[in-house]
Amino acid sequence: MSFVVFPAGPTDAEELARVHVTSWRETYRGLLPDAFLARMSEPGFARRFRRQLTDPGREVTLAAAGRYGLVGYAQGGPSRRGVAGEAEIATLYVLRHAQGSGLGRQLMIETARALRAQGADSLTISVLRDNIRARGFYEHLGGRAEPARQEPGPGGRLLYEVAYSWAEIANLTG
Repeated sequence: MSFVVFPAGPTDAEELARVHVTSWRETYRGLLPDAFLARMSEPGFARRFRRQLTDPGREVTLAAAGRYGLVGYAQGGPSRRGVAGEAEIATLYVLRHAQGSGLGRQLMIETARALRAQGADSLTISVLRDNIRARGFYEHLGGRAEPARQEPGPGGRLLYEVAYSWAEIANLTG
């Protein structure tokens, strides 16, 4: 499979929402309540994406398209922890049929490069503790796992997340 990665714009909002909802349903079944996954709304996420992409500020959103449309995306910006020089990739999703193709790695590296160009020198990303496949992916890319922490999830349910960090973003971007 071949893909093109490009900066997303407001006209990509509907496709980003489709990828978001589909990837959550593919990835989080058994990790999040089925009722929550069933209620996810593509139109609602499309509105959110359109707003974000109309005025992105320091946020970076890269989309990945294959022959038949978008199959993945990544978003990042300054770290939620507020650490000087630290960026955070807030979301990285690739549809199941495109996984294993190197696209996730490409999105991760290209997003890290864009964040590095904005001045970031370190990087973090968080993942559900029980998402073993994603954790293996970040470990393979050289991420260092931090201890699991509880975070509020859908419906107020507490979930455990693990942050992976790269003290030197250059170790990821090459």
